Amino acid sequence: MKDYSSLQNGSDIRGVAIDIPGGKPVNLTLDAARDVGFAFGRWLSEYTGKDPASLRAAIGRDSRITGEGISLALAEGLSIAGVKAFISGLSSTPAMFMCCAEGDFDGGIMVTASHLPYERNGAKFFTKDSGLEKADIKKILAYASEGAKPVSASFHAQTADVMTPYIEGLKKKITDALGCDKPFTGMKIIVDAGNGAGGFFAERILAPLGADITGSLYLEPDGYFPNHQPNPENKEAMDAITNAVIATGADMGIIFDTDVDRAGAVLPDGNGGALALDRNRLIAMMTAILYKQYGPITVVTDSITSTGLNEFIEGLGCRHHRFKRGYRNVINEAKRLLGEGENAIFAMETSGHGALKENYFLDDGAYIIVKLLTELVETRRRGKELTFLIASLREPKESCEARLPVLTEDFAPLTEKVLNAVGERFASLEGFSIVPNNFEGVRVNADKAHGDGWFLIRRSLHDPLMPTNIESDSAGGVKPIARALYDCLSEFPELDLSSLAAIAE
Repeated sequence: MKDYSSLQNGSDIRGVAIDIPGGKPVNLTLDAARDVGFAFGRWLSEYTGKDPASLRAAIGRDSRITGEGISLALAEGLSIAGVKAFISGLSSTPAMFMCCAEGDFDGGIMVTASHLPYERNGAKFFTKDSGLEKADIKKILAYASEGAKPVSASFHAQTADVMTPYIEGLKKKITDALGCDKPFTGMKIIVDAGNGAGGFFAERILAPLGADITGSLYLEPDGYFPNHQPNPENKEAMDAITNAVIATGADMGIIFDTDVDRAGAVLPDGNGGALALDRNRLIAMMTAILYKQYGPITVVTDSITSTGLNEFIEGLGCRHHRFKRGYRNVINEAKRLLGEGENAIFAMETSGHGALKENYFLDDGAYIIVKLLTELVETRRRGKELTFLIASLREPKESCEARLPVLTEDFAPLTEKVLNAVGERFASLEGFSIVPNNFEGVRVNADKAHGDGWFLIRRSLHDPLMPTNIESDSAGGVKPIARALYDCLSEFPELDLSSLAAIAE
């Protein structure tokens, strides 16, 4: 019996798909993909209660060099399970859900590893209801480990266009909201697709709606990602789109990750520079836009959002609910709160994963950008700039992250001890206080005399690491906070504190 459990990455599948010098061993083989396709077909039949022969599943991929081969292997596995398989080629992750939710497919698979290096690949899975959860992936991989069992002797994958309906839906949302067919006429709006799957947004949405897209970057799919990591969190990537906005005089710059479920944006600042809308700024901007539309809402974010963002959200009369890292965590928490009667219609991670109730709670980077673009035009019509909406957002003076490797294989008990020790130490240490109602790790506030900020130390979702975020509202404030935490953690030789020590020096 095979064992594919190592391919699980939360609610996704991730693995090494091609051998490179100095790289990790390949574990996402074509045989593995075939077995996973078969297992998804079996799972989908159980989930829907339908005979496999009546089911239709679509398979899309990003631009990775292994995507086409894995897509075909998945399709073969689905066909062995008796499910009709359709290959859609280059696609976005949100489109693979929408072809189920609003199309005639029972299941969707997106072959992607998001922003990870080109030798990696993976898969995300969808039904008409939502994306699959962690428990579903565990079950699929257990089925896959049994191996594909022939149900249908023949293999034939058809083709399907899932992108055109998705794109037309986004265009309609823009034109309906703005009341004209070419609302971007006279505007320069540029896109950095990072050689991933997001080039369609410039060529098939912005340009047909009147925008000048000249100056856009890396729209051509290239699975080696030769220019920069396709990732709104990556500094090199954000610098590229920021510099392009300044150089071209664009009204907005847009950046997507490889599979377009995350996004960021850049606006001119009015002084010859540019303002990046990412992390806290993007959450603040979306909150301001949604507040205008819906009134007071509950905004669910991950655990590392800033104090200034909390003040901004609550200053609008909304509620800020900090939860855990992980896009699925924040989305599911918003759904839970909504079910309890809260107006929790928006969930967003600082990574750029954002989901709205009005869009199936789907983390869709293109949809987030549609909301920004619509507001950009409406704000211009009122004679103002979009940056006006977040003018009151207070930014930290300093911020950093230290990633602390755990130097022992049995890392769960060690990380629990670390968190307990931090909680006990800082609960009684002068100048520091534990933040109540915290859902992940330990978050500690520091008063003005001891750093004027906060830190959060937590367990990584998937790796033997303890990521630690530190922010300060004063110049030089991060160092004393880091030093106090370093002193606390120095009793744990199983932690590599070198990155924290560099900050504390």
